[in-house]
Parts: sequence; structure tokens; C-alpha cells
Amino acid sequence: MRGSDERSGELFSYVDLEMRVRADHPLRPIREMANTALAVLSGDFGALYSGMGRPSIAPEMLLRAMLLQAFYSIRSERQLMERLEYDLLFRWFVGLGVDNPAWDHSTFSKNRDRLLDGEIASKFLAAVLAQPRVKRLLSSEHFSVDGTLIEAWASQKSFKPKASPNGQGDDGDGGTGGGRNAPADFRGEKRSNETHESTTDSDARLYRKGAGMEARLCFIGHGLMENRSGLIVDTRLTRASGHAERLAALEMIEGWANRPRAVTLGGDRAYDAADFVEELRTLNVRPHVAQNTNGRRSAIDGRTTRHPGYSASLKARKRIEEAFGWIKTVAGLRRTKLRGLAKVDWAFAFTAAAYNLVRLPKLLAVTP
Repeated sequence: MRGSDERSGELFSYVDLEMRVRADHPLRPIREMANTALAVLSGDFGALYSGMGRPSIAPEMLLRAMLLQAFYSIRSERQLMERLEYDLLFRWFVGLGVDNPAWDHSTFSKNRDRLLDGEIASKFLAAVLAQPRVKRLLSSEHFSVDGTLIEAWASQKSFKPKASPNGQGDDGDGGTGGGRNAPADFRGEKRSNETHESTTDSDARLYRKGAGMEARLCFIGHGLMENRSGLIVDTRLTRASGHAERLAALEMIEGWANRPRAVTLGGDRAYDAADFVEELRTLNVRPHVAQNTNGRRSAIDGRTTRHPGYSASLKARKRIEEAFGWIKTVAGLRRTKLRGLAKVDWAFAFTAAAYNLVRLPKLLAVTP
């Protein structure tokens, strides 16, 4: 018998979101681990809010919605709210009922910015890794470090000469007088971070990744990975400079090196510098850094390369590129849509936690 195509409105709704999501859905274990980590941060959330006034969006719901934004490559808060309006799976993950309206995108953004004050992203990353069943997957002896460029939300035309000491500088209108983004020709012009800065994001720096490549306004995101399961255990985001990667690596590994037994740290050829290698050995860290012998002498000698663990570290360190690839392509952080070092740092740490949550269900499934 042919079914009817007529629609009839229902007076009451008896939809149970828990029953709508199948038992083996990949988001179920992710939501469980995320809720466990968010429960640990309840005290930190309470310190960010006043005891009076109208109730705001629950910070737990905010962060769960931002996880979905990273998982499903949603470009903007406006699109996220639109998806949350009609997608029952999104409502179930965030914690919204069927009859609850989705928030306005501007309200969501303002409430999200409140979480920047408490370093919630780095604490959330640590809370995910501190869960007992997750902690068993982590190595406490072997690590890898690397950095990646995060393009700033600023154009090359915003990179203008700094104001002179007498307070006079480029007005930024390109001579049109109306504030219009006029055409610009940079050919033959000498521009550097010492003499120029971006009028859109003053924290962004002009940086060239390699010889023969174009210079872009960007930041550098740094990640510390443990080698057993390939999970990100620490992050940093700094202004772009030639020494930023090595300084951030020393800062991140220092917290893991405070132990009697030496730990290892893998890295690419950019970390093959004599002062960096010496600093690592001072911290009781064995530098398993790839040798750079391109017209120079490597700081890594036979004391390190003769051990079989050195070659193992060089193979394992490449897995950190998988994390950076996911963060920049799937989570959409190839070019950030935030401005300022603090906000971009927050987003980088949070997307690293999202990457760990995506990988953990499979890792836990194969671990006895």
C-alpha cells in the first residue's frame, strides 16, 4: 500500500534524543570523555562567572558546541548555530533539548570570549589526558616536538610602517581619504617586523617558512607529542621568529624532565643547534634531533646516534605532522579567524584537545 505524503503537525513531542543516537555512534565515547574532563573544570568555570545577574550559556555547552565545530569543519559560529537549530545529533551532544532554541551567534561568541580569561583550553587538554584509562596510553619518557605556521587573520595590505616617534605615521587609507583598501604594490619595498606592523593584528609577524617561499603574516603553533600513542600533551603559540621553536620546546619539555631517569625529545633538523642541544642535556633530556649537515657540522654526534632509540625517535616524531594536519585542515586552523596572540593560543590548545578526543576511542578499543 502506498504511503501518504501529507504532513500533519503534532501537538506534543515525545522525541527522546538519547534513543535517536545509535549505541555505536562514534560521538558517544567522545562525549563521555569530554563530560568527564568538563566535570573536573567545574570549579574553574565558577570562578569566571558572577553570582548575580541573568544566567548565561553554560560553559560546558559552549565547549561541547566548539568541539562539534572542530569535528565537522564548521567555518563560523553563524553556521554552527544554524546546524544546532535543526540537527538532533548536535543537540544531543551539546545538551540542548528538542524544544530549546539555539543561541544567537553573537551571544555565543561573547560567552565564548569569557572562557579566555581562565586558560580553560589548556586545562581542558590536561583534564582529558589525566583520565585514568587515557593516562595508561601515554609515554612519560619519549616525546617529539615540532612547530607549524598558523596564518593570521590579516592581509598583507595591513602591514604598514610603524608610527614615528613624533606620533605621525601612515593613516592606512592608501591616499584615498575614505578608508578604502586601496591597491598596493610592494615590489622593491623593504619591509620587516622592526619597521612595520599589521594594523589588523599587531601580534602577527611577517615570516618566511623557507628559502624561495613567500613571507606571510602568521603565528607559530608548537606541539609536544608523546611517542607511544601519538597524542598531544602540551601546546604553545608564539609570535613568529627564528628562535621561537627551540624556546617553546625547552619550555614544554621542562615539566616532563624533572625526574631521575632521562627522557628523549625528537625533532627535525631545525632543532639541530648547539645551544639547544646543550640546554636539553642540562635538563637531563636526550636530544634525538635529526642531524643537519647541510654545509655545517651537526650538534648531534655519535654519543646519540649510536643508540637504536635514536632512529626509533626519528621515525616516531613524524606522527606529530598528522596532528598538525588535522588541526589545520579538519579543525580549520590553517588560517585563524581570531585576532591577538591570546585568542589564537586558546584556539590552538582547544583544537589539540579535540584531536586527542577523536583518536582516543580507537586507541582505547585496541588497548587491553
